[in-house]
Amino acid sequence: MKIDNTTAAVVTGGASGLGKASAEALAKAGAKVAIFDINDKAGEAVAKEIGGVFCKVDIMSEESVVAGFEKARAAHGQERVCVHCAMTARRGKTLSFDKETHAYKRTPTEDYAFGVQGILVASYRIASLSALGMAGAQAMEDGERGLIVLTASVAAQDAQIGQVIYGSAKAGVNGLVLPMARDLMDVGIRVNSIMPGIFATPLMLGAPQKVLDSLAASVPFPKRLGKPEEFASLVLELTRNTYFNGQCLRLDGAIRMAPR
Repeated sequence: MKIDNTTAAVVTGGASGLGKASAEALAKAGAKVAIFDINDKAGEAVAKEIGGVFCKVDIMSEESVVAGFEKARAAHGQERVCVHCAMTARRGKTLSFDKETHAYKRTPTEDYAFGVQGILVASYRIASLSALGMAGAQAMEDGERGLIVLTASVAAQDAQIGQVIYGSAKAGVNGLVLPMARDLMDVGIRVNSIMPGIFATPLMLGAPQKVLDSLAASVPFPKRLGKPEEFASLVLELTRNTYFNGQCLRLDGAIRMAPR
């Protein structure tokens, strides 16, 4: 797909981190970008910086997401690229030992369900509603009508202790990719996911320097955290290279996460 000033894009989680880098890269390439985020102040600032539009969207709410797409399409037309980076989840081990009660306790099912809603169900919600709009757009080269990029994680394949919610939900995101790509093949919509490793996002950079140094050292090569701009670069390649479809791509410096 050619990226120019006729290309509309939606990026969820675009107010910071991987989403912000993706929004900036798409805008720099010429696209008109709508940012979906729950953070008003940061989202408005990024939208202003890139000449885009901000849509306050709660990915846990169907009504909010539908309204976001309506606002984005009113401003820029039907999006041809949808990059989904936003998520919400909770942490917890399947079982953990409580030193006060000297007994095991489990992560509540409600916490697990919340994480699945915030990662997996939200990914389906964003992707399917975007696809519904793309399906009615005019076909481009190769009959293509759009691209959906989901954000999984290396935890989808080698989640660590305490990541039972996050790891399994991100594995579910990868599980969406091929059947959804096949569901949408007749309307010319591609679906892929990116599995980032340890990236220098604002959330990650809040960790102590000692922890960051240790994480960087654990990456085979290059021995550093990934740059959000490198994630965004892959988003651009997935957009431009139409033969990428149904793929779940690791972007991780060859790291394989240890159990803890």
